[in-house]
Amino acid sequence: MTLFDHLTVVSAEACAAALMDTVPLVMRTIRAEMRSHRPADLSVQQFRALLFVYRRPGCSLSQVAEHVGLTLPSTSKVIDRLVTRAQVDRRPLAHNLRQMALSLTPLGQATLEEAQRATRARLAEQLSALSPDELATVMRGLSLLDPIFTQEQELEPAQ
Repeated sequence: MTLFDHLTVVSAEACAAALMDTVPLVMRTIRAEMRSHRPADLSVQQFRALLFVYRRPGCSLSQVAEHVGLTLPSTSKVIDRLVTRAQVDRRPLAHNLRQMALSLTPLGQATLEEAQRATRARLAEQLSALSPDELATVMRGLSLLDPIFTQEQELEPAQ
C-alpha cells in the first residue's frame, strides 16, 4: 500500500504531500539518466551548467553559479571550458559590456538533445508498465500542474 491508496478525499494538502514524496524520486531518475548520457569528458558540473544555460538563454555567470552551487571563480572556469569546447557562447550585454550573456552553441544544443532523447526513451520504457488509461491519467495530471508551476517559474525575479 502506498500513500495514494489511503486517499479517499483528496485535498490540496494531500496533493502537496504526494508531490513532495514523488517528484524528488522522479527528478532523481531524470538527473541520473541525463548524467549517464552526457559525454564522458564533460564533468557533471559542466553538464549542469549546460542544462541551466539551455533553460535560461542569456543568463549570467552569477545565475549559473547560484544554480550549480559554485563560487563565481569556479563557475567562470566551468564556463571557460564549455566555451573552449564550443558548447557555450559568451557575449557582452548591449547595455553593460562588462557583463556577459550565456547561450548554447549548436554543439551544446546537440549534446543536450542527445541526452534528453536517451532519457525520454528510458522514462518511456519505465512508464510502459502503466496501462493506457493510467498513462492518460498521468498526462491529465501533468497538464493540470504545468500552468501552475510555469506561472510560478515566470514570477521568479530575474537576477
